[in-house]
Amino acid sequence: MQRFIERLKELGELRVIDEATDVYLEIAHIAYAEIKKENGGQALLFTKPTRGDRLYKTPVLANLYGSQKRVKAIFGRDVEEVASRVSKLLAGDHPTTFRGKLAKALELFKLRKCFPARSNRRGKSQEIVKLNEQGKLSDLPILTTWKGDGGAFITMGQVYTRSLDGKAHNLGMYRLQVFDDQTLGLHWQIHKDSSHFFNEYEAAGVPMPVSVVIGGDPLYTWCATAPLPRGIFELLLYGFIRGKKAKLVKCLTNNLYVPSDADFVIEGFVENPKERMIEGEFGDHTGYYTLKEPYPFMRIKAITSKRDPIFLATVVGKPPIEDKYMGYPTERIFLPLFKTSCPELIDYKMPENGVFHNLILAKLRVSYAGHALQAMHAFWGVGQMSFVKHAIFVGIDAPDLGDYSALLKHCLDRFSPDRLLISQGVLDALDHSSPQALLGGKLGADFTGEKLEKTIDILSDQELFKKVKAALPEALALKQYGIDSANPIVLLQIRKTRPAKELAIALKPLKKYLSIVAVLDEKNNDVENAYMSVWRISNNIDVARDLIIDDLVFLDATSKSELDGFTREWPKDVDCDRETIEKLRKKGLWSYNREFERRFQL
Repeated sequence: MQRFIERLKELGELRVIDEATDVYLEIAHIAYAEIKKENGGQALLFTKPTRGDRLYKTPVLANLYGSQKRVKAIFGRDVEEVASRVSKLLAGDHPTTFRGKLAKALELFKLRKCFPARSNRRGKSQEIVKLNEQGKLSDLPILTTWKGDGGAFITMGQVYTRSLDGKAHNLGMYRLQVFDDQTLGLHWQIHKDSSHFFNEYEAAGVPMPVSVVIGGDPLYTWCATAPLPRGIFELLLYGFIRGKKAKLVKCLTNNLYVPSDADFVIEGFVENPKERMIEGEFGDHTGYYTLKEPYPFMRIKAITSKRDPIFLATVVGKPPIEDKYMGYPTERIFLPLFKTSCPELIDYKMPENGVFHNLILAKLRVSYAGHALQAMHAFWGVGQMSFVKHAIFVGIDAPDLGDYSALLKHCLDRFSPDRLLISQGVLDALDHSSPQALLGGKLGADFTGEKLEKTIDILSDQELFKKVKAALPEALALKQYGIDSANPIVLLQIRKTRPAKELAIALKPLKKYLSIVAVLDEKNNDVENAYMSVWRISNNIDVARDLIIDDLVFLDATSKSELDGFTREWPKDVDCDRETIEKLRKKGLWSYNREFERRFQL
């Protein structure tokens, strides 16, 4: 990590902040705004982190992964090059020439470097050792990101676990709430590998070893986010990309192995797997707070570190955030793997304002009727793809998946309600829109067909708003998108006073002018802001409830309440604290105008 910081300086990708900045809100707010700059801004090194009057000796590094340039530097090569290697390995070809066979054999021989090397000697990550009560979480500059958070959270922790029989190992990334100096919450959701391991320990009634690593080679942290199949240790991917074995050392108080060059290692156990603590709330990467829930927790037995460690942190909230850039190599590298279960897949993209699991775009080579439907079911059956809520499929004639304007027109020219598949399946634990936790509606849209003719009359936004306002007095603002297509989308902001079905019925007389209507709440929305509207809609709808098809297609993307028969708690938006912004402005660390704040709904 220390060497990589020097590399960032050479690349002009690091901004050093020597002013005293508080780990309570201030550092997080600065980093949250920085990532929203063009091309992701710079990595930020805070040399004087404080908590109140306390000054920490350990610097805080944030926004490390927040640009394509930094990601390339972390990987040490183009991500596409790594994806190409994966594709070649998975290819089912059998070379016939001696040269071809030799090349294949050499490629396979290189895989020996994927397997981590374990040592019982101490590593640099164990230069400083604090055992039991000497190891205090309060000695680490752990951020409190949002005013509504339940406390301070470690947000870039690499969580190392292993199965009860010791045969399988896992590296994951989960948020970790600080309850006290020796207690960390473990927010591993029910579908995650560590949670599956935990179930084994809970059934056996024995303590579970857990170690949390912070820092070290920046590639470790990305590997912790990689959606590998269950049972495959993520550090194999590290060895594949680096071309060398990850060097691991044994923890001092449990039987886990962790990187020898880590900046910090927090060792411990889930001592009683049947116990839970209430974890949360936390302003998460969905842009909403996730609510309080019971989760396991670990008791800390040791904190070890380098002599001069760096504390790595990230800030999550409304897009764009660091996962925009961390997600790019995931898309590229795992494309060949997805093709093994969906061979007709040409490319896919998970837009960051669709919060990744809420929206996926896929390009297919379609060969027969129903081919796209078949691909939808294949996607929803593949690992973490099973959590995707909304999937849009286009054919080989579609524009590049990253050309959103052209892609929008292409899709709307092929839109028809009978090309929609409404299904039900598992959802990410962070989803808040479904009536039931972890299970809800899924939407597949097949836009691989022929272009359709326009069937509605196009009015100006002003003319159309007058008609809509007359039919729907709750209407506050209106904006049309894709008016040069066969089926424009109308974004409609309303003051909601009645259920969605009544709103849809009220608009039916205007079917001559309307094809697709999506309604947004009065508060914190702007129909002129397409980027944040996509974020809001993909978060807020459960299609089994919120998609109404009756002459026109109506999507209710408003917040849900008892008015809608919604009995779960609806979470708050993640928002910056205005008092903190003003403090930072006085320090000269916040120069963003109100237009910037509105654009990203800070």
